[in-house]
Amino acid sequence: MTASAHSLSFELAPGGALRGELRVPGDKSISHRAVMLAALAEGETEIEGFLEGADSLATLAAFRAMGVEADGPIAGRLRVSGVGLQGLQAPQQALDLGNSGTSMRLLSGLLAGQRFASTLIGDASLSRRPMGRVIDPLTQMGARIEATPEGRSPLRLLPAEALVGIDYALPVASAQVKSSLLLAGLYAQGETCVTEPAPTRDHTERMLAAFGYPVRRQGNRVCLSGGGRLIATPIRIPADISSAAFFLVGASIAPGSDLTLTEVGMNPTRIGVVNILRQMGADIAIERPRELGGEPVADLRVRAAALHGIAIPEEQVPLAIDEFPALFIAAACADGETLLTGAAELRVKESDRIQVMAGGLSALGVEAEPRPDGILIRGIGAAGLLGGGRVAGHGDHRIAMAFAISALRAIAPIQIDDCANVETSFPGFAGLAAGVGLQITERRAEKHAEEHAKEHAEERA
Repeated sequence: MTASAHSLSFELAPGGALRGELRVPGDKSISHRAVMLAALAEGETEIEGFLEGADSLATLAAFRAMGVEADGPIAGRLRVSGVGLQGLQAPQQALDLGNSGTSMRLLSGLLAGQRFASTLIGDASLSRRPMGRVIDPLTQMGARIEATPEGRSPLRLLPAEALVGIDYALPVASAQVKSSLLLAGLYAQGETCVTEPAPTRDHTERMLAAFGYPVRRQGNRVCLSGGGRLIATPIRIPADISSAAFFLVGASIAPGSDLTLTEVGMNPTRIGVVNILRQMGADIAIERPRELGGEPVADLRVRAAALHGIAIPEEQVPLAIDEFPALFIAAACADGETLLTGAAELRVKESDRIQVMAGGLSALGVEAEPRPDGILIRGIGAAGLLGGGRVAGHGDHRIAMAFAISALRAIAPIQIDDCANVETSFPGFAGLAAGVGLQITERRAEKHAEEHAKEHAEERA
């Protein structure tokens, strides 16, 4: 039974502790970029640690549809035969990117400079997400992109006469927009520069350099010139810090926990979750720091600690933007108030993560006040316990996993509905979590035919 034909719920018994050693799956952001650049490189690229989740597999399928040969993935190993920057072929049908906003935004830039037309589509959730933030600057470069009147997918990319490099200041910090413009810049005449208002993940710049493409970085500005070459190189992908975040929080809030997460990516543009948790009083030791395929990694040992609420520094927000659902659980279990501001971006993720998390926390007995650009959470303190009950996952993988770890501090069982999309970023989450002490059970149920038909109709609309 496929994910599209069943519903998935998590059922969690209350309490427990996280102990032992764990390597979470490979970094999703890096997996996307590894496939993209390997496909455009000259020669064969061996990739280790590739995330075999639905999102990164959607990126791989898109390049296969454009004539790129790839063997695997098998146990995270993937061999990609690159076709060079000019070697992609016109796809025979629309490229279906499922739930992956990263795939759609980055491919918009990469495909804007091709000599053929292409169409990008996604599921109902992705079709609601804004794409104007990449369409507008790409259009300034000369791209021809058709979208809905609201600036959403499906996106139709038509061959452009010529792309021209631009000097673009991002209005909002966004690694996806930055990366989209840099990928378009590979095909543009002259230099493409992007200036960001705050640091965002720099995996694209690091990986371009690893594939031998010159990138110039100075402070918050990154530039490249079109017309270069990408040369195949071996890539080993670190464990995903966004996936590790759930266990960092879980081990911090559950008394008696002592958990080591191995080979976690510690890119300085991604470690906001570690910085914020430490400010809240978390006991996180960074052990064996080293480099892996151009990316810094380390083992993280986390032990239970009494957390306290903080005002989250706004400079940390872009460094932890995907980890806030987990951090909200830490805030719920902390002593005192935690205030987040400057995070309006959370309202346009796979769900409105501010509103959805506030609703779920309230259902578990936590005071949570959503704000336009953040949230105020009044924690239950070290001696408190969360309530049990039923929480909606809203088809958002990070919401589902965040509420799963909340059961470690609950007084009664918790059921989380609509969890099938967990496979998009963290395949095997329930099994790995159970292996280190989370009392989690998966419940799958076949959907009624009319419900299944309705979902397909929504995705086509």
